Amino acid sequence: MNKKFALLIAFIALVVVVGITASSYYSTLLEMQQYKPNMTKQTPYINLENGSPVLGSKNAPITIIEFGDYQCEGCYYWFHNTRADIIDNYIEMGKAKLVFVDLPFLGHDSLTAAQATYCAEDQGRYWDYHNILYNFQEEIDNGWASKDRLIAFAYNLDMNLDEFNYCMDSSKYNKRVKANYDEAIKQGVEATPTFIIITSDGTHTKIQGAQPYAAFLKVIEPLTSAIPIEQP
Repeated sequence: MNKKFALLIAFIALVVVVGITASSYYSTLLEMQQYKPNMTKQTPYINLENGSPVLGSKNAPITIIEFGDYQCEGCYYWFHNTRADIIDNYIEMGKAKLVFVDLPFLGHDSLTAAQATYCAEDQGRYWDYHNILYNFQEEIDNGWASKDRLIAFAYNLDMNLDEFNYCMDSSKYNKRVKANYDEAIKQGVEATPTFIIITSDGTHTKIQGAQPYAAFLKVIEPLTSAIPIEQP
């Protein structure tokens, strides 16, 4: 009888712990999803020379900078629920361009995944590789972005594997990824994804979290109405 009672107490304690953990997780997730734009006219200098190649027209008057980690669940959510609308309505229309800056802090594979994107860039496949990482993202450091998987992704994109492997083995882009990380910290980025939207007149707006398209619409649309747009 005492043994059954002890098991019952242990089970209740386990349920309480799980409940508290789940509550904390979802509270954090909801807080991350809150729309908290921060707009100012004093644009800090943001060094993008180590970031991704520009997606869209280089002459687009609005720059969207995404600070992200390839193992970030929020980044995955934004990629699959918001990004396509921004590309369709702003980037492909020549109103905005997108630059991705690495903030690889979630695990060891975050670093190697970021380096792999620049090895892919050497073969003109940066954005294809970027996309495939977010399409195949799994749990942090569970092997989904191991070296073998990164090579498999390159194979699926018909890349030259000898060149890709040499690039990865030589840690060619280790300093570039580190420079991006340092730039993100310098800009006060504390979580991924974080976005900084910059216009040609010096206005910049920071948006934190995996916000829906409507949040970006509120920020970008008023900016584009006052700026003449050149088609890409």
